[in-house]
Amino acid sequence: MRKNDFTRLIDSNDFRELFITYLGWNRWRGNSRLLPIIIEETEYQFQTVADRNGLQVVVAEVDELPNNSLVRKIDNQLRRQAQDYISIYVLRREPKHHLWVVPLKNVDKRDLVSLEYLDAAHADFLFSKIDDIEFSPADVTTIVDVKEAVHRAFFVNSEKITKDFYAGFKKQHAAFAKFITGIDDEIDIKNNRNKQWYASVMLNRLMFCYFIQKKGFLDGNPNYLRDKLRECIEQRGRNQFFSTFYQRFLRRLFSDGLNHPKHDREFERQFGRIPYLNGGMFDQHQIERDYADIDIEDDAFVSLFEFFDKWQWHLDTRVTASGKDINPDVLGYIFEQYINDRAQMGAYYTKEDITEYIGRNTILPFLFDRIAHSSKTVETMFAPDGWVWQSLKMSGDRYLFDAVKQGWTPDWREKIPQDIAVGLDTEAPDLLARRARWNDRTPEPFALPTEIWRETIERLQRVDSIMARISAGEITSVNDFITYNLDIRLFASDLIAKSESGSFIYNFYDALRSVTVLDPTCGSGAFLFAAMNILEPLYYECISRLDEFKDNPKVKAALDEITSKYRSNIHYFIYKSIILRNLYGVDLMAEATEIAKLRLFLKMVAVVDVDYRADNLGLDPLPDIDFNIRCGNTLVGYANEKEIEQDLTTATDILQELANQEFKERIEQEMQTVAATYREFKRLQLVQEEHFAEFKQAKAELQSRLNTLNDTLSRRLFVATKGDPGELMFQPLFEDWLASHHPFHWVAEFYQIIHGNGGFDVIIGNPPYVEYFKKDRVSKLSVHDIYQIKGYSTEDCGNLYAYVIERCVNLSNPFTLQGYIIPSASVCTPRMELLCKIIQHGELWSTLWDERPAKLFDGVDQQLSIHIIRHNASQNSHITRMVHWHTENRPNIFKVINLFSYAPSSRIAEVIPKIQSDIEIAILQKMIGNAIPINNRIAKTANSTPIYYKNAGGRYWRLIKSYPTYYSSEKGSTTSTEKQLFVSSEDKPSIVCSLISNLFYWYWRVVSNCRHLTNREFESYRIPISILNSNSSLLTLFSQYENDLETNKKRVTTNNKNNGEIIQDFYFMKLSKPIIDEIDKVLARHYGFTDEELDFIINYDIKYRMGDELNNDSDE
Repeated sequence: MRKNDFTRLIDSNDFRELFITYLGWNRWRGNSRLLPIIIEETEYQFQTVADRNGLQVVVAEVDELPNNSLVRKIDNQLRRQAQDYISIYVLRREPKHHLWVVPLKNVDKRDLVSLEYLDAAHADFLFSKIDDIEFSPADVTTIVDVKEAVHRAFFVNSEKITKDFYAGFKKQHAAFAKFITGIDDEIDIKNNRNKQWYASVMLNRLMFCYFIQKKGFLDGNPNYLRDKLRECIEQRGRNQFFSTFYQRFLRRLFSDGLNHPKHDREFERQFGRIPYLNGGMFDQHQIERDYADIDIEDDAFVSLFEFFDKWQWHLDTRVTASGKDINPDVLGYIFEQYINDRAQMGAYYTKEDITEYIGRNTILPFLFDRIAHSSKTVETMFAPDGWVWQSLKMSGDRYLFDAVKQGWTPDWREKIPQDIAVGLDTEAPDLLARRARWNDRTPEPFALPTEIWRETIERLQRVDSIMARISAGEITSVNDFITYNLDIRLFASDLIAKSESGSFIYNFYDALRSVTVLDPTCGSGAFLFAAMNILEPLYYECISRLDEFKDNPKVKAALDEITSKYRSNIHYFIYKSIILRNLYGVDLMAEATEIAKLRLFLKMVAVVDVDYRADNLGLDPLPDIDFNIRCGNTLVGYANEKEIEQDLTTATDILQELANQEFKERIEQEMQTVAATYREFKRLQLVQEEHFAEFKQAKAELQSRLNTLNDTLSRRLFVATKGDPGELMFQPLFEDWLASHHPFHWVAEFYQIIHGNGGFDVIIGNPPYVEYFKKDRVSKLSVHDIYQIKGYSTEDCGNLYAYVIERCVNLSNPFTLQGYIIPSASVCTPRMELLCKIIQHGELWSTLWDERPAKLFDGVDQQLSIHIIRHNASQNSHITRMVHWHTENRPNIFKVINLFSYAPSSRIAEVIPKIQSDIEIAILQKMIGNAIPINNRIAKTANSTPIYYKNAGGRYWRLIKSYPTYYSSEKGSTTSTEKQLFVSSEDKPSIVCSLISNLFYWYWRVVSNCRHLTNREFESYRIPISILNSNSSLLTLFSQYENDLETNKKRVTTNNKNNGEIIQDFYFMKLSKPIIDEIDKVLARHYGFTDEELDFIINYDIKYRMGDELNNDSDE
């Protein structure tokens, strides 16, 4: 589209011509005037000007452009008339001033992206997006295609903007720390841990203030901090005062303003109208208590505010013409990248699609189970023939994600090309020939990005299978939503919207209010945010329905709480309820917990607009969640009362027995007192500033009692761990132990959950991947050198993530669901056998993710697994193969998950096999039934003929041959990665052929860690006895294979810093794939494989092993 046409149409408000004539959209065939929408006594009249496959473009003239919270309220009503739309608001008094609002589905939540401009001259950013939503007359599209185009155009790449912001922030943080005085000034700035920490504390507070000042909460001035800094500097220049901006202004703003409910006239004269925030964020920090003489030069703030002012600060998702829009997600990224060197600590930034997948498949199944057993009425609704599952039976394909059903229709077999359809019949002869085109790229409308027909057919057949189960009424368990990867969030939303039972609605709401969600290593709160995003719409939908059943006394009580005094708005109330009632987190780093709380607070402030006529500017004070989000060592401390009892001194006489009993009773009484104090503290948060003194007193009392209880328990644990060192040495040794171990006593900190509820309901997270005994390269210390764990059965697993998962078993109740993302070694290596026993004790869903061609964690080569664990269920396991994927598939990878169910006893080579089809089960059974372990033919001495193999490298190919690889360097003529097996000369051709086969590659992927080739794979791999002793077919193919290797090899000279000049041969096994396929055909006859099984083996991982025309992936 030409720029002058765009400018003309935008300035003339001719959106109909823009979309229909220039962008190829269609005329709307229905009534163009939508029903009026009335929000806060203002009417919004929308008119549809164009559509494309049902996605409508609607326009409304307004007296004031709606802010984000108002846009969201409008969306709640507008979507009932136009589920998918682009809305354009035109300002009546300035008709060239427009606001575009586009709902986008971002990781299963509905984001509203806003784009505002004054006129066409300021709409370059919109013009740069407009080509993405242009269609030609020849385009055949579906609603999915149009939604994807709109998503491409308006999706906010906040990750790139955040990275740009971080690059500048990193420099500002370093500079800011240098201006701080009064904190261990004798220590150089690089090694001054407390000064660096306080720089982070101040920058966190100031970023929070920047976000809220842009909403007008700081005296209605969006430039409040900058203006106050300039005013202070000017007054200082006139000798009106001599203290710094930090000493004179900021400290009072934080303590007497944002952290105090009452402001006198003198305060307001100097500071203006400032809200009371509470929340603990502006309480005196520990560093401020430890260092009384802190000061920060004004120049630090001049530089910092200049940097901050270059960015557009929003508490919502929006786009402006600046392209410099940041939102609170930046805080989590900054923490993960800078304040915390997470990669060194084995912890990585967890992206939203991962946290959402784990969150929805743990929180919602737990809620469904709790609701199902809440009353006899609701229990009947969840019976196999009850309303809940009958609703699913009648739903068609509604709860299958769009990606998995891309191109699917009930008659898809008739619609696919004939040269593809001919391969569907697995019984007719010549299957390999009939599937000759199955490795071609799939065209639209059937394809997902990079998909080949073989993948497409497998996906469409899976849709058929799931649809058959749904329509037959075979899905009658919430667990099946995980197994078949159905949209449980949409299902829950539909049930709430359609239910006519007040009991169902109330019990759903009651379950929401009571569910406890824990991240035991919470970092900056990624999983807690995911939980909030999952719970919030369900809260809202339940509350919206409760009024229909207010004659019920329980419903009335719930509504009274919602409508009680000082509620800013319903969304604020919901977020406050979630934060206070549902979310709990622990992390070893204090900075992590501070960032997590800060992000949660900003989420709440985002849904409130300034009301200058209301008390506290219309803002309900933030909840104080210092006792929800805690700092401590998840692995050290008492998880429950049973662990305390285990550490009591063995009674040798009646006096010791009495002492033990007295200690138990005293601890029990103290824990009950702490729990009662906590309940009072939480209650006081639901009333406001008139109880400020009472609230502060309750908090101080709670902290005091908790400190006393923790000290008692820590002393007991210290003696149980280290022994009693005697009275003289006890205190100094105990204090050293406290400083290194940071014990966290779960039973004391969360007594009402551990004791009263039996444990947390949902536990989710990304625990650190750190070897317990491995020395750090810089500090030369291991974790074991710093602190020691006690009583863990998984200690020999040797990694912290194993210990975290075991710890969480003791934090669980009988109905807990757990979800973690951890290395795939957790199910792929023998040393993790004890961990496997824990995660397989019940029902397990495991998805496994390779790190090539794309990876889940940016910049980290880590093969990962996501485990959903349900301990109170039958011991069934559901697993995927190790999944490869390309970057362009990232939006779909959690939508097309294909889990395969199998018996937990099906362990091979000491690990859980990574399989996902009945074909693979059949192949394994034939290998076991018709063959002997290859290890039986491997010589125990070096007197036989060697076979050479590389135990590492070669991601898609395992290089095995009968001669060594040429390698020459200044330090030797052998490479450390090339190993040897010894076999008889008669067996050598057959064994080499077996080990280079597609079959062995598949087997290696099934049982190995998918990185290294080890003795374990050789020892467990089975070959038919009939192929040994100079099988003539294999002997010929063996010669052809090794000749082909030599023909295609390349000798390369390189220079290495450690080894000098290196000359070595490189081999390209994929060029020998036709020969290897012939080897598999020979092997198939000896194993008794069917044509379908042979086709599977030959084409396993084919797109990634051979590369394809879509991505030229030639990674060896």
